[in-house]
Amino acid sequence: IKTINLKKWIFIITAALFAMSAIISLRATTTIARPAPKITIAIDAGHGGIDGGTVGVNTGKDENYLNLQYSLCLEEILKNYNINVVMTRTTLNGLYSPFAENKKLDDMQRRKEIVQKSGADILLSLHMNSFPLSSSRGAQVFFKNGDEKSAVLADCIQSVFMQTLPNARQSTSIGDYYMLNEFDIPCVIVECGYLSNPEEEALLLQEDYKTLVCGSIFVGLVKFLAI
Repeated sequence: IKTINLKKWIFIITAALFAMSAIISLRATTTIARPAPKITIAIDAGHGGIDGGTVGVNTGKDENYLNLQYSLCLEEILKNYNINVVMTRTTLNGLYSPFAENKKLDDMQRRKEIVQKSGADILLSLHMNSFPLSSSRGAQVFFKNGDEKSAVLADCIQSVFMQTLPNARQSTSIGDYYMLNEFDIPCVIVECGYLSNPEEEALLLQEDYKTLVCGSIFVGLVKFLAI
């Protein structure tokens, strides 16, 4: 079984963040004319409210809660590097109207409105995975079929996952989901791991592992922006 050295990879991610911060600062000081416009990243914490998503095989922690915790962690990282962030939700509540007949669809439409009104340049939707076969595991990034920019973004994040996370999937995958199909901007769904796998569920509940996953997403995002 492949093991993980959390301290080692957190150190590597931290070093990468400092290096990128220095590059950003250098570019800022050497830009004489017009500085590049500030980028806005939309973070979508999947599920919410009555839609709890998948449930941890051992602890019963639902995806709604973990998606939000990971999204808030990623938000903090991005803001520390002076990146505009818009969140589709910041509580455990869903976004649907209590009077909506189809609450799932209403929730998705409200997320779409938030992202579009924000003028976001990139959308990252965070989720936890599940599969009947409990041995299935590994973080994986999904993108819309035929969307080249989103495919490149997914590859950038997945390549970092493969270096930093235990049992990360070896490739990205095409996904047919509302949050991928409704936008013209680069957008991906990040499945951070499988709650149906006991060992991975235990990792996903660790604070250090959450920081590692979110730091890896950020490094992948920076790789994409540098292309």
